[in-house]
Amino acid sequence: MFRLVSAAALAAALTACTTVNDDAVPAHTTVPVTTAKPAPPNPAEIAANELGFVPVLMYHQITPNPAGEYDQTPAEFRDELERLYRENYRPVTAAHYISGDLDLPAGTHPVVLTFDDSTGSQLGFTDTGAVAPDSAAGILAEFGARYPDFHPVATFYVNNEPFGADPRALPWLVSNGHEIGAHTADHANLASLDADGVQRELVQNVRAVTTAVPGAVVRTMALPLGIHPRDHALATAGHWDGTSYRFDAVMLVGSNPAPAPYGAVDPGGVPRIRSGRGAVPFDSAYWLDWLAANPDQRYTADGDPARISFTRQRATELDARWLDRANPY
Repeated sequence: MFRLVSAAALAAALTACTTVNDDAVPAHTTVPVTTAKPAPPNPAEIAANELGFVPVLMYHQITPNPAGEYDQTPAEFRDELERLYRENYRPVTAAHYISGDLDLPAGTHPVVLTFDDSTGSQLGFTDTGAVAPDSAAGILAEFGARYPDFHPVATFYVNNEPFGADPRALPWLVSNGHEIGAHTADHANLASLDADGVQRELVQNVRAVTTAVPGAVVRTMALPLGIHPRDHALATAGHWDGTSYRFDAVMLVGSNPAPAPYGAVDPGGVPRIRSGRGAVPFDSAYWLDWLAANPDQRYTADGDPARISFTRQRATELDARWLDRANPY
C-alpha cells in the first residue's frame, strides 16, 4: 500500500533537499558547455496538476458492424482519437503510467489506450504485409503519421494465439512502441479456478508472449471479465511449472478515471473507462466531458519529467515514494 506524505513532512523534506554546499565545486572547475532545452513554463501559469486523474480507456473490437457494447466502428475510433488530440491528450502505455514514467509536453494530459482479447479487428495485415488500415493498430499508425506529436502507443492485452495466431503480430506491436500485456491464456474467469489453475493461465500466457518476442517483459495484465481470482494476490504475482510472473499493475473493466501514479493508486486494481457505441453508462464520452468541465481534476503535465508539480493544497495526496520529485507551487 502506498503511503501519502503530510504537508508538513513535504515542506521539511523540500527544505533539506535544497540545501547547497558552496564548497562542493572548486572555483577552478571548468563546466562543459551544452545546448540546453528551453526551460519548462512556470507550473502555475499552465495550472499543472500531476496528481490529477488519468483516463485509461478500454476497447474491444474495432469493426464496421459492432456487436458488443464495448465495440466501435473505425469511424467512431478515429473520431475519439481526434477528440483526444484536440483536447491535448497524449497516449502512454499502461506500464509507463503505473511506473510514473510520464515525459509529456507542458499542458498536455496522459491517456492510456487499452485493447482486450487480441482480435483480428485490432491488428491484422493486408496481402502485401502492411498493417490493415481499418484495424485499431492501423488507425493508430495513420493517426500518428498525421499528428507526429500524438505518439500513438497503446497497450494490447492478449490471450494465447493472439490476432489469429499470426506470427507477425506481437513482434510488430513491440517494434512500433506498443505494450503487450497479459489477459490469461484462454480468457478464463479466474474466480472459477483454483490457485493452481490461476497461475497456470497466467504463466502460459506470459510464456506465449515471450516465445513470440524473445526478451519481452510482460509488465501489466487485464482481468478477463474484470473478475479477480479468489486470492486477489495471484492476479499480481505467482508461479507455475518453474516459471514466475509479477505484474506492476492489474487492470479492471469499466469504471472511472484512474488516480495519478504519484498518488493513491492501487496497482492491484486500476480502473478503466469503457469506450463503445455510446450505449454504456459512464463511458468515455461521459468521462471526457467531465474532465473537460473539471480541468482542475485532470492530470496536466508540467513539461519536466524530473519533477511532480501540483498546488500546495494537494500536498497530502502525494505518495511518500515520490517525495524527492515534489514540486508544489
